[in-house]
Amino acid sequence: MRRAGHILTIMAAAAAFCAAADVKAGQAVFERSCKSCHGADGTPNPAVAKMMKVDMKDLKSPEVQGRSDEEIKKVITTGKGKMRPITSITGATADDVVAYIRTLKK
Repeated sequence: MRRAGHILTIMAAAAAFCAAADVKAGQAVFERSCKSCHGADGTPNPAVAKMMKVDMKDLKSPEVQGRSDEEIKKVITTGKGKMRPITSITGATADDVVAYIRTLKK
């Protein structure tokens, strides 16, 4: 019973986050700042991956979608591997982008 309560708390927090974030605004920022590498639907651009010699993750994949919102936000704002931080995306804007990325789930 205690575990069920914990799961409900997590689900409520996730729902509150999604309600607070603006998916439509996140989509606009994603299209402007992320789409050239990550594709319009979260599928990596093979030419960019080849040029950078990296294995880019599909943003729709369970691996990416299984990360916490904070983990995804950190990758966006601080970078990871060869991905540089996207300095134009901060604070609430980063939350909006994360909310949009969540809509790409397979």
